[in-house]
Amino acid sequence: MHVIIVGGGIGGLTAALMLHRRGIKATVCEQASTIREVGVGINTLPHAIVELEELGLLPALDAAGIRTRELVYMNRYGQTVWQEPRGVYAGFKAPQFSIHRGRLQKLIHDAAVERLGPDSVRTGRRLLGLIENEGGVTAHFADSRFGGAGETIRADVLVGADGIHSAVRARYFPDQGPPSWQGVRMWRGAADWPAFMDGESMIIAGGMHAKLVLYPIGRGQRPDTRLTNWVVNVRLGDPGKPPPRETWSGLGRLEDVLPFARRFTVPGVDVEGLVKATTQFWEYPMCDRDPLPRWTHGRVTLLGDAAHPMYPVGSNGASQAILDARCLADSLDKADHPRHGLALYEAERLAKTAEITAMNRQGGPERVIDAVEALAPNGFDDVERVLSYARREAIVKSYAGKAGFALTQVNRRAG
Repeated sequence: MHVIIVGGGIGGLTAALMLHRRGIKATVCEQASTIREVGVGINTLPHAIVELEELGLLPALDAAGIRTRELVYMNRYGQTVWQEPRGVYAGFKAPQFSIHRGRLQKLIHDAAVERLGPDSVRTGRRLLGLIENEGGVTAHFADSRFGGAGETIRADVLVGADGIHSAVRARYFPDQGPPSWQGVRMWRGAADWPAFMDGESMIIAGGMHAKLVLYPIGRGQRPDTRLTNWVVNVRLGDPGKPPPRETWSGLGRLEDVLPFARRFTVPGVDVEGLVKATTQFWEYPMCDRDPLPRWTHGRVTLLGDAAHPMYPVGSNGASQAILDARCLADSLDKADHPRHGLALYEAERLAKTAEITAMNRQGGPERVIDAVEALAPNGFDDVERVLSYARREAIVKSYAGKAGFALTQVNRRAG
C-alpha cells in the first residue's frame, strides 16, 4: 500500500512515521518550500506522548522541551482557581511536554526523513487536483518552490493533513465558507525570561473573554531563565467572519497587546515586562470549523486540523492530530481493503473529535475559570466558598475523560 499525505505538519509527519512502522509506504507533500521551525509554544498531552514514545521520540522530546510538572488555573487577579500535577508528576506513565511547536515539528520531520528516506518528504508541492477511483488516487502537484513542471503521484490512499485552510477538505466541501470565529484575537510570543514557580509549570489566568497563558517551552540562556511562551486572548468583536486568510499569523504590535496584558496579575511574573522583552510576536484570530458529517470520500480522507480544527484550549489540538495518525495507521494496517481501513478510522475518530471541538468552544477544562469568575467577578477570599472543590473537579476531570487523557485511559494504553 502507498499513502500520499498532503501537509507536512505535526499530524501529517506523525502519520508518515506511524504508517512506516506498519510497513506501509508514505509520501508527504508539503506546500512550503522548507520545513522551518515556525510558531511558538504548544502542549502535548500524555495520551499523545505515549504514541510518540512508541516511535522512539522521547529522547528528542526531552532535549527540545520541558516536562510539564503542574498546571494552575487563576482568575485575572492571580488567585488560584484550580491546580493539579501533570504528566508523570500526576502518576501518568507518560509525560506531558511544553515545547516550541517548530521544534516538535522538526524532530518528527527529522525522524521521518531518516527512517523513510529523504524523498519521502517533498517540499514545494502545492496540490492542484486529484482523481479518485476504485483503483487508487492520482494527485497532481505544482512546484511552488522553483516553478518547475510539478509532479503527479499515484497511490492507494490520499490523506489531507493540510490544516484549517485545507485544499483537500475544500474539494469536498466547497461551500463551507471561512472558519468560524467568536471574536477572539490572540497574541502569541516567546522570550528568554526568569523562571517562575518551579520552572516547569504552566499558568492559565482568566476566562474566555480575556485570558493569559504562560509556560516554559525550553531551556533559557542562563540556568535561572526559560524560553517562556505567552498568549493573550481577548474577545474584541462579535462573532462573525474572521479576518481574511492573508492577514492570519501577522506580526503583532506592542501598542495593541500591552493594554490587555496589563489587565492580568500573576504572582512572580512581570507580565508587561515579558511582553515588552519579546522582540517578535504574532497575532491570530482564534478560529475553528463546524464538525463535518464525514471525512472520507472513497480513498481520500482528512486528518488533524484539516478534519477537526478546534479552539486551542485544553492543550489538545496537536494531541488529537497525533491520535488521528495512530488510528489511521492501525486501521489501514488491519483492514482488508484501503476503503475499509478509512471507514474504520473515521468511525473511531470523527465523533470523538466533534465532541472535543464542541467542548473547546465552551472553554474545555478552562471553563472552571469562567465558572468562578461568573460568581466572583472581583476576586475572592476563599475559592471553596465560591465554587466547591467537587464542582470544580467535575468540570476539569470530565473534559479529560471525554478527550481521552484521563489517568486510567493513558496508563492502560501505555501498558
